[in-house]
Amino acid sequence: MACKQAAGSLTRPGGPVSETSVAMRPPPPRRAAPWPSVTAIVATRDRPAKLARAVQSIAGQSYPGELECVIVFDQSSPAAVDVELPAGRRVRLLTNTRAPGAAGARNTGIAASDGALVAFCDDDDTWHADKLRLQVERLDGASAGFVACGMSIHYADRVVARPAPSSVSLQQLVRKRFPELVFPTLVVQRDALAEIGLLDEQIPGSYGEDYDFFLRAARRGPIVAVERPLVDVFWHQQSFFAQRWQTIIDGLGYLLGKHPELTTDPRGKARIEGQAAFAQAALGHRAAACGASVRALRGNPLERRAYLALAVAAGVIPASSIVRLANRRGRGI
Repeated sequence: MACKQAAGSLTRPGGPVSETSVAMRPPPPRRAAPWPSVTAIVATRDRPAKLARAVQSIAGQSYPGELECVIVFDQSSPAAVDVELPAGRRVRLLTNTRAPGAAGARNTGIAASDGALVAFCDDDDTWHADKLRLQVERLDGASAGFVACGMSIHYADRVVARPAPSSVSLQQLVRKRFPELVFPTLVVQRDALAEIGLLDEQIPGSYGEDYDFFLRAARRGPIVAVERPLVDVFWHQQSFFAQRWQTIIDGLGYLLGKHPELTTDPRGKARIEGQAAFAQAALGHRAAACGASVRALRGNPLERRAYLALAVAAGVIPASSIVRLANRRGRGI
């Protein structure tokens, strides 16, 4: 594996970091307890250039503790990753031995590692250098055992910063799908992970797997976060479910069946019904789109997705145009 020990500088996305700039970085704060070891899991498939950028951002963390990056190749053979590794950093390559897809790959990495903390990074995203250090500091004062952070979304020529709320309860998460609560922003204690459970590998097309996990986590306690955007998320065509509308419908139905909180809260259910209505409209299923829209509006007359679905079903505007507009604002449907 072409992982090289840094001799004097560390190459990162955006250019090399010199010895001088590293020396100018403020020393990490002192802790009464040792900094816990961290396992960072990256699930990947056929994106070598983006993968190298993601792994380099992990290796370049200012975090004072031990950090291992576990790269899990899903439906593809492990290949060398050309990154420079400072002291206290390791990289391991694995093959997904569970269900094909991101959930199975991440679970493979969890089972094969032993870091006290587990973090995740998508193979096309990057971490800011202080991400782990700031999150572990925030985690020290949290009782639930997990912490998220804000993110910046890169789409075409735009960058949209999305700070995270400092705390999110289960009821708030049912009412609103906080887009900042996704796996690349998460750090979780392994003990808490054992209680929450592994990622659900049965979700159709892995749609909503992040949301499913955070709902289960929030039953344990509020999700706390470092509000600053500390992850760069790069949206591109491979990132989108825009052409997988039936997968969205199936995934949303699965979530409704699994999480009773979503069916007992009218606004939470209306939000998901609105998403399903839009997907039905995008498929050209007018009757199903109208039915889902009506159900959504009964639960919440202000549910905007239902109105968008009706506009698409009526032929007023194409679904693809609405998706592009939403993505340019750093949002999904």
